[in-house]
Amino acid sequence: MLAVATAVLPAAVAAAALSPGAGASVPPPPDGWSLVWSDDFNGSAGALPSSANWIIDTGHAYPGGPGNWGTGEIQRYTADPANVSLDGAGNLRITPLRSSSGEWTSARIETQRTDFKPADGRVLRIEGRIQMPNVTGNQALGYWPAFWALGSPYRGNYQNWPAIGEFDIMENVNGINSVWGVLHCGTNPGGACNETSGLGASRACPGSSCQSAMHTYRFEWDRSVSPNQLRWYVDGQQFHSIAQNQLDATTWANMTGHNGYFLLLNLAMGGAFPNGVAGQGTPTADTVPGRPLVVDYVAVWQSGGSSTPPPSGSVDARSTIQAESRQAESGTQLETTTDSGGGQDVGYIGNGDWLRYDGIDFGGTPATQFKARVASGAASGISGLVQVRLDSPTGQVLGSMSVGNTGGWQSWQTVPANISGVTGTHTVYITFSSGQPADFVNLNWFTFSS
Repeated sequence: MLAVATAVLPAAVAAAALSPGAGASVPPPPDGWSLVWSDDFNGSAGALPSSANWIIDTGHAYPGGPGNWGTGEIQRYTADPANVSLDGAGNLRITPLRSSSGEWTSARIETQRTDFKPADGRVLRIEGRIQMPNVTGNQALGYWPAFWALGSPYRGNYQNWPAIGEFDIMENVNGINSVWGVLHCGTNPGGACNETSGLGASRACPGSSCQSAMHTYRFEWDRSVSPNQLRWYVDGQQFHSIAQNQLDATTWANMTGHNGYFLLLNLAMGGAFPNGVAGQGTPTADTVPGRPLVVDYVAVWQSGGSSTPPPSGSVDARSTIQAESRQAESGTQLETTTDSGGGQDVGYIGNGDWLRYDGIDFGGTPATQFKARVASGAASGISGLVQVRLDSPTGQVLGSMSVGNTGGWQSWQTVPANISGVTGTHTVYITFSSGQPADFVNLNWFTFSS
């Protein structure tokens, strides 16, 4: 929601009674799909969302980023439980408030993970079960809830939008019974995605209004078809799609060729989108505070390429596996990384060290390639091998890559290597071998493909 469409739509529907929005569990994956990540928002009333899953943004901008979050929205985001907290019934509530001085506050959260991206030949499904703020008419002017995704290179840069891509899965303004789905990409203004409006579509929520009940909002990124497709759904009904061949190759590559996306939930007040639709500045004196955005769950699934679901608790081998997610290690340490997306890498790696990853599911189609995100500041002449083994740190080496100095310990490169075909579910060991005792590599993530 860094930029907006401004088409004027019909007036808002009449207000409906507040739905209790009782928390439901994250649905099980369909056959042939695996769960990549989810948050059910279970916890005690008044608790903040999980810090392992979410970052809470505060203020009027990212440090060094565009003011008012680049949209003209007026509220100040906080980490106050009055603005953002669990409700004790399995939901997250983001609630806009107005102080006695007239200041609006609200909340915006984004996932710690920045690597949501389908593997080659797979489909990534991002879904949230959400009730929009239950307010309509003049009382809703300026309300701008959103569930969306931003390309990982935006984190820490803030000047590379819209090239890095933005998928608006659910947007709504001014209490109108409509969901907008929008793609932002390319250059601003104009460009392949007609910025700052983006390429969007909208429709009314099926059955109950968007404001009066929970609905599921889904986005799919399909790399199993050619040309690739992007699709938007509400309650399983598709209402928008964009195909790869609708955009030029450079624009598509810039928004899909990086490490992936992070997800955001927020409730803004005012800004270009609600102002454009209302035909006036918002919020107004009629706008009422205190109507929350209610989120039951957020989940990300990936198609598995077979009709057999992967074992419970397994990790899709074709997803991006973060190095720091290891179940066991020998000789390594975690450290903060400056690589795209932030987080941690595994460092201080030398000869004889290893990392263990349990329950890696390769499915029924053999994986034949291994890719690793590596960096090295090793001295001249110092290098080593990054190796893949199954079920034992001393098992057969299925494949390996040689790594030497890449220009620095945070100078990252993605290096491919062929491996012997692997199917089924295994414990994967990443082992490290060198003829010298000095550390020779850092590892940020890895993945497998066919």
